[in-house]
Amino acid sequence: MQPCLGIPIYNHAETIASVVGSLERYGLPCIIVDDGSHQATRRELEKIVSHYKWVDVVRHEANRGRGAALRTLYQSAADRDYTHVVQLDSDGQHQANDVPLFLEAARQDPAALILGAPIFDDSAPFHRLYGRKLSQAIVWLETLSLAVRDPLCGFRCIPLGPALQVLRGVRSGDRMDFDPELIIRMVRSGSPVVNIPTQVIYPAHGISHFRMFLDNVKIALAYLRLAISPLTQMSWFPKTWRVRR
Repeated sequence: MQPCLGIPIYNHAETIASVVGSLERYGLPCIIVDDGSHQATRRELEKIVSHYKWVDVVRHEANRGRGAALRTLYQSAADRDYTHVVQLDSDGQHQANDVPLFLEAARQDPAALILGAPIFDDSAPFHRLYGRKLSQAIVWLETLSLAVRDPLCGFRCIPLGPALQVLRGVRSGDRMDFDPELIIRMVRSGSPVVNIPTQVIYPAHGISHFRMFLDNVKIALAYLRLAISPLTQMSWFPKTWRVRR
């Protein structure tokens, strides 16, 4: 097992330095994928790379979306011969103290998908909590399993071999729909799931790039497409109605 840390970022200049600093104690290499951030974040990342020799930045010149950034992260890590990515968000929501829990779970079962099961405090908006419960129920139906406790948490440990194999040859979503889609595809392919309870906070002045209407529509369409896709592979299904895999 050769793990690394991974952080997708888009315009979080105010928080990324503290997130990276909180990870230094673990002695792991870190890949940050800058998804077309503005100059303030780019300057902050330049400072981080010059200060922390274990941090590498891969850049998208234009914003392509969270899903595209995560695909770049996974492929970049695999190209560097890492086997697992412990993935965190760049906005400071996740507790770096729990990184060892994710690593230990991955060592116990290297093929498993290790997912953060959020423990929220009063800072969590009600509509976000409701949306997560709805997504959880849909993923249970999509996978015919109760294994996934939260399909949206960005704190997770990804086994790169199984993940890239699942993503190879499919057109997955480029934005917020990527996270639950990857989980559904991996569970369907046979990946075991381990849930790690972890505290998640919503900073008082935090910046969220979740677009309430557009991203919820994308997630809903991904769920619909994934629900239909097994049927489209049946020989009796009309070819003109088939959707992407």
